[in-house]
Amino acid sequence: MGTLDLETMVSGAVTVGLRVSGILVFAPFLGSSSIPPRIKGGLALALTLLLYPICKRPLNFVASGWVHVVVGECALGLLIGLAANLAFEAAQIAGNILGVQMGYSLVNLIDPQTQVETPVLALLHQTIALLIFLHLNVHHWLLRAVARSYAYLPAGSAFPTGLACGAMLQAAGSIWLVGIQIAAPALAATVMADFALAFLGKASPQLPVMLIGMSVKSMLGMLALIGSLAYWPRLFENHFSRGIELCERMLRLAH
Repeated sequence: MGTLDLETMVSGAVTVGLRVSGILVFAPFLGSSSIPPRIKGGLALALTLLLYPICKRPLNFVASGWVHVVVGECALGLLIGLAANLAFEAAQIAGNILGVQMGYSLVNLIDPQTQVETPVLALLHQTIALLIFLHLNVHHWLLRAVARSYAYLPAGSAFPTGLACGAMLQAAGSIWLVGIQIAAPALAATVMADFALAFLGKASPQLPVMLIGMSVKSMLGMLALIGSLAYWPRLFENHFSRGIELCERMLRLAH
């Protein structure tokens, strides 16, 4: 009997750990490449030990059933992590768009989150979004969502259906719209500057529009970006909330 109980406990812990580990792969801040793997492993183990008592379902699977469990739990964890990360991807797209408009597209820095070269404005947008993420304690929201996920789907019963994947793809398709929404103030300022400089170039061909145009666009874009920062906490709070709602919707669909 003792051996059977030990096997049940180990299988339950492994099943819970699969979902947690999948979430930590793409989760904002918690899944950053700058965090050492041993820290991530320790966090995954700690969360597994904390969440294991929530798992009420007996986990006695046959060998063939474990393939379904492993694939389902890992895939669901990855989907939840991706859903929580959509706002950061939108911020990066906004930074890339403004980088082209403001003349910073060739200025790259190493992103500490991904350890790859990233345009400086995209990195700025991601860093500000991360600071807002931490200030609003959204990482606590995400951890609570992980704990509540076992109420929707007990460990071992998750398997992403076509409806869950479709909801994820639909949300991913809106990243471009959200990115343009984030970049809208500075983007509008630079586009208006383009029109004004075009009219000046036509009215006065001797004016060195090409020389002064990029400086004017950069200055106006920066002023608009700084002015719009006051609205970013509310804007990103809304998008972070939508990300958590998307996680819950996918959990309901992943049966």
